[in-house]
Amino acid sequence: MDADERGDGVDLQRVGRRESGRASGVGRRENLSQDAARHIRDLILSGGLRPGERIDQDSIAADLELSRLPIREALLILESEGLVDNRARRGSYVAAITPDDIRDHFEMYGLLSGLAARHAVGALGEEEIDEIEQIAKQIGVSQDPEKQDQLNFRFHQLINRAGSSRRLLLTLRMLSQAMPTHFFDYDGTVAARSLEEHSEIVTALRDRDADQAAEAMRDHFQSVGAIAVDMLKSSGFWDDTTVT
Repeated sequence: MDADERGDGVDLQRVGRRESGRASGVGRRENLSQDAARHIRDLILSGGLRPGERIDQDSIAADLELSRLPIREALLILESEGLVDNRARRGSYVAAITPDDIRDHFEMYGLLSGLAARHAVGALGEEEIDEIEQIAKQIGVSQDPEKQDQLNFRFHQLINRAGSSRRLLLTLRMLSQAMPTHFFDYDGTVAARSLEEHSEIVTALRDRDADQAAEAMRDHFQSVGAIAVDMLKSSGFWDDTTVT
């Protein structure tokens, strides 16, 4: 996915030290809120926090060495994404996310990524398509899940940036923020499936077949959505013991 969609990596253990070591300001506070939102979002989408579970703001603030203010602002961000319910005088809770919510989210992302792929057909040069193809092959042979994630990121980044308007990129970014990640850690078969699906996308790009490129991209994210549901199920995300 596009680098602009996911944002730069951040060492969350240093966030608090940066907060105390720099002058305060609205812009800096917004960055801290985004950092905290990313951390809480990852907890939710990895199964660390489950639907209906109360979010311990004090614990998260202590873990990230932050004050309560950026945590509260982060929870407002996550509420706008549909991941958190903020209840007056009762606290914040993980929203009642369902498997259909996850599938629909990836379906929507796939439709927009398909639009980007359609546009990329006319925008990418042969050398750029060669690079995309090589990245797809490296994902298939790598044994390092972190490296596979990075390569997968770059694969979609090149296509999205070539084929998206500013408005489309902004919308893809918004949707991508509320999507589970780390699929290559979850299942060893993901890399092989990724290679096959990515290869179909590359073939469509090389053939300059806009319809097929869009369809292959949509199918790919439908497949990823199904993996995301399986991954969350395996983590116990929807166990009957979930707090309500």
